[in-house]
Amino acid sequence: MRSIATRPSSDWSEGSGRSIGRVKIYDTSTRGLVELPEPPGPIRMYFCGPTVYQRIHVGNARPYILSMWLRRWLADRGYDVTLVENITDINDKIYDAARAEGTPSIELAERATRWYVEDTDLLELGRPDVEPLVTETMPEIVGLIEELVEADLAYQAQGDVYFRVSGFSDYGCLSGQRPEEVQDQEPNAAKEDRRDFALWKGRKDDEDACWPSPWGDGRPGWHIECSAMAEKFLGGAFEIHGGGLDLVFPHHENELAQSRGVGRSFAKIWMHNGLLQLTGEKMSKSLGNIATLRDVVDQWGREAVLLYFMTGLWRNPIDFSQDAMSAAAAQVESFRNALRSAGTGSSAVEASAVSEAVWRPFVEALDDDFNTAEALAILHGWRTAGEYDLLRRALEIFGLASLAVGDAAPAELVALAEAREDARAAKDFERADSLRNEIERCGWDVRDGAHGFELVRRR
Repeated sequence: MRSIATRPSSDWSEGSGRSIGRVKIYDTSTRGLVELPEPPGPIRMYFCGPTVYQRIHVGNARPYILSMWLRRWLADRGYDVTLVENITDINDKIYDAARAEGTPSIELAERATRWYVEDTDLLELGRPDVEPLVTETMPEIVGLIEELVEADLAYQAQGDVYFRVSGFSDYGCLSGQRPEEVQDQEPNAAKEDRRDFALWKGRKDDEDACWPSPWGDGRPGWHIECSAMAEKFLGGAFEIHGGGLDLVFPHHENELAQSRGVGRSFAKIWMHNGLLQLTGEKMSKSLGNIATLRDVVDQWGREAVLLYFMTGLWRNPIDFSQDAMSAAAAQVESFRNALRSAGTGSSAVEASAVSEAVWRPFVEALDDDFNTAEALAILHGWRTAGEYDLLRRALEIFGLASLAVGDAAPAELVALAEAREDARAAKDFERADSLRNEIERCGWDVRDGAHGFELVRRR
């Protein structure tokens, strides 16, 4: 991991309408589009990653995919981009899950962290620039809590340390919550105010892992973790903070209060992606209505998963179903077949080799609140019109360059296909059909053409 020095903030403004050269993103705090500075920025992004205690579901992958796509797009537009995406490996849910299976909490968190990296690697989008762990950020967490105590924004109560909500006048500015209507987030009779939330939790008898602090052994509260990790790697001010819509309150509201309470301006834009819905309900580990990312990739392939996420605007909810995935898989095949017919060519095309006038609508779609659904429609238009160089370049932004590259069939399958050709030439159609069936059992199709056969992997 590497520390990144804070850089001066750039020119910012709220925007409307479209213009090349100014990327606009919807900001939860202002409820409107905000323009990024001109390239090269910089653009520093912090996205909340998972709390690791089991395999992630496909909905957990949305902020990861969004952040990786956005980093690719901004880099393509000439920005200097840094992406930090944390992994929460200390949390109440981890203690509860470890206790239930009789596993040490640290061991479970380490195992689930490996699962998360392995499962998201299946998407072949690369990794964020930094993926900090809470367990590796403890000095910064303790230091930030000490600052809050010194600023009279935090106090100790029976071994715990709480943030004093009444001391931060802007509390509720992100989520729209009225401070007087905020419910008790963490019941404790020792708190000064029911709204106050934990920064440090003293060790409980049933918890098997703890860390030292000025207030006694314990572990951090959930919200302080991200404030400390964001500042450690991006500084006290950065451009974009992302995460699921369910994090607006209390998690991100509390992050903002902590960091701004000690004088950091923190995030300029708050991006909250919509949640996946399964049969009309939010997909959730706690509800038990989940489809794991690994299972979905195994069933449909990574390309279909990525294209599925393109079909909806990032900040809107999106329905997940077998029909939705089937439709995404069909679109993937339409691109693959078109590019295969055109010849594989290069998977990366320089901007100078592309008609910028035809490329412009794609730029406008993504610059205008990263509208992947509109961009996808443009890609289909290029497919129909035979604009294959444009199509390859655009697909690469979304990690789909593989659609332009044919798979090489194993030598033994090529031999079977050649034997089938010989059988067809000898009019031994029974043997030819038997050989085709054998090839199909291996997961490949034989396509006959004017110039011979082609072997195509089944998806």
